[in-house]
Amino acid sequence: MIEISGGVEIPEEELSFVFSRAGGPGGQNVNKVATRATLLFDVVGSRSLTPDQKDRIRARLATRVSRGGVLRVVCQTARSQAANRALAIERFAELLRSALKREKPRTATRVSDAEKERRLVEKRLRARVKRDRRPAAKSD
Repeated sequence: MIEISGGVEIPEEELSFVFSRAGGPGGQNVNKVATRATLLFDVVGSRSLTPDQKDRIRARLATRVSRGGVLRVVCQTARSQAANRALAIERFAELLRSALKREKPRTATRVSDAEKERRLVEKRLRARVKRDRRPAAKSD
């Protein structure tokens, strides 16, 4: 089980992996061994998520979720397949955590009349200082 947050857990059986050759460090190894790990998670078909959670994930991770509702996480930073697999799972959990996090609603506020007046007084003072710095106009 992969612990996400707030009691949300994803069983590892719901994840599938595809391995392919990766670029980057590894020397000759890069040309021979499939170390890039691509994690695939079917958001729509998941039994461990509520419909609300599925909608939130699809909305917030829209660039990573395909039209078919499959979330894709790619990792190729490490030299070994096992390390890239672990990093992909870690990144997957972090993505779901951020997507499922509820943001607190914004509280509407107003600038007070006194604050508006202070700002205008300050603007007038700045304008006067700048005007006084200008050279005097020549009179013929």
